[in-house]
Amino acid sequence: MHVVIIGNGAAGVTAAFRIRQHQPDWQITMISGESKYHYSRPALMYIYMGHMPYQDTKPIEDHVWSDKKIELLRDWVVDIDTQGKKLKLHRRGAMDFDRLIISTGSKPNKFGWPGQDLQGVQGLWGLYDLKLLQENAARTKTAVIVGGGLIGIEMAEMLHSQGIHVIFLVREKSYWNHILPPEESALINQIIVEQGIDLRLETELKEIIDNGQGQVGGIVTTSGEEITCQLVGLTAGVSPNCDMVKETSIATKRGILVDQSLQTSAPDVWAAGDCAEIEMPEGKRNQINQVWYTAKMQGEIAGDNVAGMKRQYEPPLWYNSAKFFDLEYHTYGQVNRDLNQELNLVWQHPREPKILRIVHNRAMETIGIQSMGIRLRHRVCEKWINEKQTPGWVLEHLAEANFDPEFYQRHEDEIRSYLGKQIQ
Repeated sequence: MHVVIIGNGAAGVTAAFRIRQHQPDWQITMISGESKYHYSRPALMYIYMGHMPYQDTKPIEDHVWSDKKIELLRDWVVDIDTQGKKLKLHRRGAMDFDRLIISTGSKPNKFGWPGQDLQGVQGLWGLYDLKLLQENAARTKTAVIVGGGLIGIEMAEMLHSQGIHVIFLVREKSYWNHILPPEESALINQIIVEQGIDLRLETELKEIIDNGQGQVGGIVTTSGEEITCQLVGLTAGVSPNCDMVKETSIATKRGILVDQSLQTSAPDVWAAGDCAEIEMPEGKRNQINQVWYTAKMQGEIAGDNVAGMKRQYEPPLWYNSAKFFDLEYHTYGQVNRDLNQELNLVWQHPREPKILRIVHNRAMETIGIQSMGIRLRHRVCEKWINEKQTPGWVLEHLAEANFDPEFYQRHEDEIRSYLGKQIQ
């Protein structure tokens, strides 16, 4: 049995190891055009800023792949024949498969802006983008970042660390306010400005100007303002990378359509991770889960099913984390998603960048917890939400979730006192 996995991100790698665990004698081939070895994509900024070398971003030592008899092939898939069970590769011609997993991840969004293909315009998604950023930054005095998401603020920090003046265009009234509640969003605005980034809220890109040599010379906003710059970072979100299946029999919508076993419309073909769109029962919106831990979980489910197990993917309790310069952010469960059903208890430190939010429903069941500047234990928060503990109970046991390092200031008593009054 020959299993081929397209993509070597979290979903594909997890699937490969699950299959090997169940089927020690099957042939497993992983194909990626970007890199031979799996690496941590969020670590790109730390490579650029000199905090760590590329080798240290690989969570699996190189020898493990041969030890596990998993073949790593650096190539690009240009066509998939689902009926004949053949792949056409850019370098190596045809390859047969018995079972296939597609885990091609996401791709940066582009919205047809004039000039978006000029030299000096780029996203930040893979190793190629990192190399390109190093080249583009060498001739840059001013950079414009377009899009108020997590990749945008990472790119802003990377360029700012090199002494480049960064202008950050965010079309919303406040940074990431479609995800963050008002207090957290306002705090991030403050931190961006304090770091020396020129934050332009309610400002959108209209076009990118050619300097006459096929390179970025500046941008024009929708209000008509012209800004001189030499680099434009397009970070306006991502979408499922399913381009390679568009001309095949595999069904797609926003992403590659899969059932809850993560199987596609084609026999013996599965999809997992950011590229997969999970079809939900009638009346519910299909799900695209695009964070690391859901990719890993989907890789497990796809790998088990390919290996002959019978498993269904159940979307887990939502979790996400990020870092805004030096400020850590963690969110668990339902926060800022259904404002008609959410009641919020919010504590904010009067001087330091720290916020704790406990979200509950009208039945006094905790449905979400969000922290900024305070570390909480993932499993403890998840347990409280799954057990539907009351906000009062959570406050009484808040110290159990503390995960701040030794000598960090503790705030449980003042949080308990302040939020207890809100409950009353």
